[in-house]
Amino acid sequence: MRFTPWATRLVLTLSLSATAFLTACGGGGGGGSDTQVRLLNASRSYPQLDLTVNDKSINTKVGYAAVGDYGTVDTNNTATKVLTSDVGTSVSATTPTLASGSNYTFITYGFAGAVRTTLLQEAETAPDANKSKLLVLNLAPDAGALDVYVTTATDDINSATALTTNLQGGTSSGYVQINSGTFRVRVTGYNKRSDLRLDLPALTLDSATVNTLILTASDGGVLVNGISMVQKGAVKNYPNAQSRVRTVAALTNGAAVGSTVNGQQMFSSAISPLISDYVTTSSGASTLTTTVNGAAVSFTPPTLTAGNDYTLLVWGDAAAPKLSVLNDDNRLPTVNGNVKIRMVNAIASQPAGVSLNVDFSTIAANVLPGTASTPNSISSTTASQVDVTVPTSATPIYTNSTLAFPANSVWTFFAVPNTATTATTNSPVPGLSALPKRERP
Repeated sequence: MRFTPWATRLVLTLSLSATAFLTACGGGGGGGSDTQVRLLNASRSYPQLDLTVNDKSINTKVGYAAVGDYGTVDTNNTATKVLTSDVGTSVSATTPTLASGSNYTFITYGFAGAVRTTLLQEAETAPDANKSKLLVLNLAPDAGALDVYVTTATDDINSATALTTNLQGGTSSGYVQINSGTFRVRVTGYNKRSDLRLDLPALTLDSATVNTLILTASDGGVLVNGISMVQKGAVKNYPNAQSRVRTVAALTNGAAVGSTVNGQQMFSSAISPLISDYVTTSSGASTLTTTVNGAAVSFTPPTLTAGNDYTLLVWGDAAAPKLSVLNDDNRLPTVNGNVKIRMVNAIASQPAGVSLNVDFSTIAANVLPGTASTPNSISSTTASQVDVTVPTSATPIYTNSTLAFPANSVWTFFAVPNTATTATTNSPVPGLSALPKRERP
């Protein structure tokens, strides 16, 4: 088997750059110069996509997690485009080398502004009866390296052996032969079995079939979705049914916050200001319990969208706490090598807003209490001058002249009240400060 990396990435100017191409090859052959191609739409940004080869229409209006019928193309003329069905704008273009007498599926994935296409040759030899072959494609570069476990429904993941491990974005496991049957598939972060990214209770692999499990990014960027495809056959959608949630304690006077969502604890009694880890929980209507200084506080539980990340910001005066539910975009920057940064204001005493400057350029301006700014993208740096300012003070409430922003990282700065009565190196204004949080990677 050989793998040739390829993919195209669409930037805002609609020019094509930064490519990584993947072709999985097995047997194949046939006479003449014709071959068969089709399109699989694995991009949530595009409800329908078209495929043309040498300006010949192959597939039209292919929906998300759906695949078109095969069309015949000449291997001597393979100029290929993936187009939006509504306007006809090209989101991907390439001229691949195709073998005659074979079958190929173009898989378009990613999000608007960061679209990629992978070409999978469907020529793997079928296994014997009662066996199946499975190829896992990690087409979720935002999620990072992944481990994949294929087990029975009741197997403990802590004692299971991974089918594939350290599967980087844009790469595949290679075909692995296992028994046919119905299995539970769990995808975790690399070398971290408790970091569950996708849980498929029942993936059926029929006898003597060749199958591909495609992992694609969620809107939050960390959880992944699944699409299975039988070689030269049908596809099935396995959307993620979970969300990730964390709590940020940001009350005045160092008040202690307890927080659980759907019975999962984020904080038992956290002294403000503090940021919890994310927990993975069921999407949809949730149950939320919150305490402040040990006393129960009633907030409206959030409705969680599958695949999304959320911050539950508990802020304001400890005697009258408030809750803001913030949607977290933890996808990597769309420009490779850049850094994505946003600002969250948890200071009730600053109604005119908080601002964030990096190297004396504005990243976020006048962010109101209980809200977050739209993420901004900048070039990575080894050391930056970072200042968080408020209108009521001529001195920044947080300053750092040596903060490094590594390439492809994601950051949130939380402006928070604290209990300090004297100025510190990074927090020159007593009682106010900011917490820089590197979200990813």
